[in-house]
Amino acid sequence: MVDLTVATTYPEYNLAEDKKNIKYPEFVEENGIKILRIKTLPHHKVNFIVRGISQISMPYILERKIKKYLDKVNIIIVYSPPLPLAILGAKLKHYFNARFLFNVQDIFPQNAIDLGILKNKFLIKFFKNMERKAYLNADLIFVHSENNLEFLKKNYPDMESKFTVLHNWIDTKQFNGISRTNKYRKLYEIEDKFIILFAGVMGPSQGLDFVLDLAQRVQDLQDIVFLFVGDGMERSKLEDLVRDKRLKNVLFKPFVSKEEYPYLVKDCDVGLVSLTNKNKTPVVPGKILGYMAAKIPVLAFLNKESDGHNIIKDANCGLSCIHGDIKEAELLLRELYKNKNELTVYGENGYKYVVNNFDREICIQRIIEYF
Repeated sequence: MVDLTVATTYPEYNLAEDKKNIKYPEFVEENGIKILRIKTLPHHKVNFIVRGISQISMPYILERKIKKYLDKVNIIIVYSPPLPLAILGAKLKHYFNARFLFNVQDIFPQNAIDLGILKNKFLIKFFKNMERKAYLNADLIFVHSENNLEFLKKNYPDMESKFTVLHNWIDTKQFNGISRTNKYRKLYEIEDKFIILFAGVMGPSQGLDFVLDLAQRVQDLQDIVFLFVGDGMERSKLEDLVRDKRLKNVLFKPFVSKEEYPYLVKDCDVGLVSLTNKNKTPVVPGKILGYMAAKIPVLAFLNKESDGHNIIKDANCGLSCIHGDIKEAELLLRELYKNKNELTVYGENGYKYVVNNFDREICIQRIIEYF
């Protein structure tokens, strides 16, 4: 029997409206899993200095609380970002004499350097050293795609034996039996629209101002609406741009709950993913899997290095081009719109691919084998 404890920050950000006023106990058991929710310094919608201080202090705050509630640990799994949590993984590894598995979702600090967020030479060196120490202390390092694996092997050849691919997963069962209800179409008053959905965090990495440029170019397709559901440090800027451009085909709505998410996606025609071409790492946006599981086609504008292009091509679940190529992006969108009666083929292809490659049960079995 597995005794599992999840330590996380206290839920304050990126919440659905009905989850915002819930008060959670610090330590509780839910569905057989012990959950430790720990309050930390602010790290959402704050400037990068405050966020940096918050992230660097986070492992020390979490360490104290974890040691308070747990007296035995065999395996520690740490996700990055934020990278400083690797400090916690290393400290707990030695404290509990446990194995430390490190799951790298975004390759930091390289992604922050590429985006122009991290420019100071001292800070770059500081975080590069932190990254190397994180990899040295970890017993095994997961990345979510093959090109991410090659990227890290190339940059850290002395530790290449530690790196392995563990694809991100999705629980496809949460979409089973759910069909379009038009609930969100009615709620948002867009019942008769061709809906292009972006659901998730709106940050600098997504480059969503490019999507607004696209929205401006396709205003002649009067039943198209770009639906942004979520929040993030770029949302207010994007809303200002919509007002400045006087766009009538863009709509912003707050996060929906995890339980409601499948109904939201099912109500839409196309799932949109975007990563600015300033990114130079092979990152794959996780929301691609949600769209595939919901059987809707994917429209992706990604940096050329992203493995998302390969997934969409291999699955034949939609169309993608390099972020920043506005003419190609417009061409792809108009192609999807013109052939909208055939979009179910993309949707079915995506569903079959995600079930065979990224279903939760498949990926969990792989991680158990690593244990």
